[in-house]
Amino acid sequence: MAITIDFSGQVALITGGTKGVGRGIAQRFADAGAQVVVCARTIPEGLPPEWAAYPADLREFDQAEALIDQIVARFGTLDILVNNAGGSPPSDTANVSANFSQKIVAVNLFTAMWCSQVANRHMQSQINGGAIINIGSVSAVRPAPTVAAYGAAKAGLVNYTQTTGQEWLPKVRVNLVTVGMVRTELAHLHYGDEEGVRRTGSQIPIGRLADATEIGDVCVFLASPLAAYVSGASIEAHGGGDWPPFLDTPFRNTGR
Repeated sequence: MAITIDFSGQVALITGGTKGVGRGIAQRFADAGAQVVVCARTIPEGLPPEWAAYPADLREFDQAEALIDQIVARFGTLDILVNNAGGSPPSDTANVSANFSQKIVAVNLFTAMWCSQVANRHMQSQINGGAIINIGSVSAVRPAPTVAAYGAAKAGLVNYTQTTGQEWLPKVRVNLVTVGMVRTELAHLHYGDEEGVRRTGSQIPIGRLADATEIGDVCVFLASPLAAYVSGASIEAHGGGDWPPFLDTPFRNTGR
């Protein structure tokens, strides 16, 4: 049996899909034939003209609800939701303000909860149901110095995925992609210049940072019929994970 992934006639919403990882995810769904819808607090110029784009602050439930209701009213369906909106600048965990932490948790956890809840409401009434994919982070499953609130929010998203991945079956599948380090247009803010990017990538077992479209490929798989029996799961897209430091000690180099 030939294996193809074709989302023609389906609508995919990628939150935060105007740049970075979200832009790469949106592009791969477009490549698979989906009608792509993206949203962000501000919509930049230069998006493909066939994409639909809406401004929204998804930290507010009312805006998340209005956005998804508007998409369904316009296109008649919402088949795929990718909760990608999120991120965090570094901060001093001991002294960060409560307001900062609340905003980080809201954008990385609550936006996904609000959008998922409203999307599920529509998907449950659709003949073919739907698929929800949450974008997680390796920061959820290991210490996250300088981004503690981000790591905690992403850890919460893991449990939310597991819970909804059970509750909303059989019509709606919910899964998560645990993302490692990705090269985007903002990579220099985290890794420095080209040499910094190269050195960071060399510490990953696969030898480089991910391209955003590679995260998109995992999302396309999870939304497709190829993952029809997968729900409540997490797929690690991290290039093999963190290289254990002890493997670079003198003991290893001398064979001791």
